[in-house]
Amino acid sequence: MDMQRRLAEAGIHTLLVQFADVHGTAKGKLVPLAQLPEVLATGAGFAGPSIWGTGLARTGPRSEYYARGDAATIQPLPWLPGVARIVGDGFVDGQPFEACPRQVLHRALGRLRAAGLSMQLGIEPEFFLLKRDATGRIVPADDHDRLDKPSYDLAALQRPWPFLHELRGALEACGFEVLQIDHEDAHGQYELNWRHAEALASCDRLMLFKLAAQALAERHGRLFSMMPKPFEGQPGSGLHFHVSLWRDAATPADEATLGHFIGGVLAHARALAALAAPTVNSYKRLGATASVSGTTWSPALVAHGPNNRTAPVRTLPGRFEWRVPDASANVYLACATLVDAGLDGLARRLDPGPACTEDLSEVPRPDLPRLPALLDEALDALQADAVVAGTLGPELLREFVALKRAESAAWRSHVSDWERERHATAF
Repeated sequence: MDMQRRLAEAGIHTLLVQFADVHGTAKGKLVPLAQLPEVLATGAGFAGPSIWGTGLARTGPRSEYYARGDAATIQPLPWLPGVARIVGDGFVDGQPFEACPRQVLHRALGRLRAAGLSMQLGIEPEFFLLKRDATGRIVPADDHDRLDKPSYDLAALQRPWPFLHELRGALEACGFEVLQIDHEDAHGQYELNWRHAEALASCDRLMLFKLAAQALAERHGRLFSMMPKPFEGQPGSGLHFHVSLWRDAATPADEATLGHFIGGVLAHARALAALAAPTVNSYKRLGATASVSGTTWSPALVAHGPNNRTAPVRTLPGRFEWRVPDASANVYLACATLVDAGLDGLARRLDPGPACTEDLSEVPRPDLPRLPALLDEALDALQADAVVAGTLGPELLREFVALKRAESAAWRSHVSDWERERHATAF
């Protein structure tokens, strides 16, 4: 086939067939290029029960998971010469797999198209560069990154320049239009932004960004981390979504449509948090009240406001920024549930309410609902929300909630060094 021949002529000999598990972690296998027709027609096969969140049996026709390649995603990987990534959609027993996160997003975007709309999505990943110190503790990779207010610190931006420059080059070689790189507001924390695209393409690019950053950070002796909040008293890492709606390629949705969509996002904000902030650590970022830098940049109250970074929905001309997602979110599931929450707002013509111009980290607003303070609270909201739970479907909802309840239970039973230091001899 022409595609296989062109790839071979470009020096590609191997495919990295990649999919995402329920946690949003990239999984896959390496396949010789000669198997491209099989990857496109049937998919690369995997033992279904070995993948987090599938709930598949160990025997029978529904025990095998196939990642069927999407030809539009084939991309040579500069850091792995001769290898090209292809993103796979999950299939089981010859049918689209209900619990595949990318299939969940396909379904949601289909409903958006049926409503006469499309979505452009810009994703802003924040991340940490870390290392293990002599005692084995995980700490910022840069020993000199110690400012109380380190945002935009150029000295701390230049020290990891070899890694950052190589990462930028790899992403640009993959077709990203990199817009900016900066040092964020915590020690060892950075942000890299690229131009927005159609929602599915943006989600695929986020997965590619993580693959590149993990591989290149390891080569530079660093740990790449998208843990939401590695260090107490410092801001955590967000994964902010910039969202615009379009009637066609040249016609943005009107202000009323965008407003109703925002109304749906706010109406389902507490349930959405379970997908946007899906770990116990997420809630040490979300709603945090103090930081050595003077702010945490994470929302706590359900509100929207013009250029208001203290609200979960920051409105901007023709678009909005959803600030709840953190760096541990499964980007496909967060995006899919956002779409369906917004569509519910459109269907019910929900009013987002008055715009909030106050600094919500400073001004008390007891009239506003709060985002969940703990993962279990978010899971309760998810299970009680027919729209957001319906996006996942019964199989994925059951698996997701079970995994996250188990994580929460393990966290509650863990006895930390902080507890021992505080209580061992206190009574």
